[in-house]
Amino acid sequence: MEAEAFTVAILAGGAATRLGGCDKGLVLLDGRALVDHVLAAARAMSAPPPAILVIANRNLDDYAQRARALPDALPGRRGPLAGIATALAACTTPWLLSLPVDGPDPPRDLAARLLRVAQSDAACAFVAHDGERRQPLFALYRRELAASAAIAAAGGQGAARWQDRIGVREVDFRDRRRQFVNLNTPEDVAAHACADR
Repeated sequence: MEAEAFTVAILAGGAATRLGGCDKGLVLLDGRALVDHVLAAARAMSAPPPAILVIANRNLDDYAQRARALPDALPGRRGPLAGIATALAACTTPWLLSLPVDGPDPPRDLAARLLRVAQSDAACAFVAHDGERRQPLFALYRRELAASAAIAAAGGQGAARWQDRIGVREVDFRDRRRQFVNLNTPEDVAAHACADR
């Protein structure tokens, strides 16, 4: 797989209300910021590593020391779809892979498996399914979806609803179910740190 075939967007623009409103991407897990865990996973998805964007709404200088950092293009906090729209508008490769900043251990073969399905399917978006439910923020999009994502985000749609509207294809990742964990609370972070020991 060619690294230039896809760009990774790490979605770090949330309000993190269940984490006391702190910047979730900079919360420490095992001594490293959550964003650093996701960056390491993203860089391991292809050789050479793919281009990476971090979509954030605060502490942009901190994120910019790690990768290209962009704020949501739409005003106000409009959820992950606004971040996806921003990343799609900035994407210069055929594909964009989105990853949530609170998922510190995404499957290393996530991009490869989604791209493999995309090669034989005419759909414009592909999303991981963990065997129990869709994981809407672990998804691959054609960059031509930028305008559609922006319109949907401006209208208040969520990522999953927009995916349904554009005809997303779900890809089976039941063998990687544990790697789709989201850390939303201090208890989640503590439990995940303990589980790694």
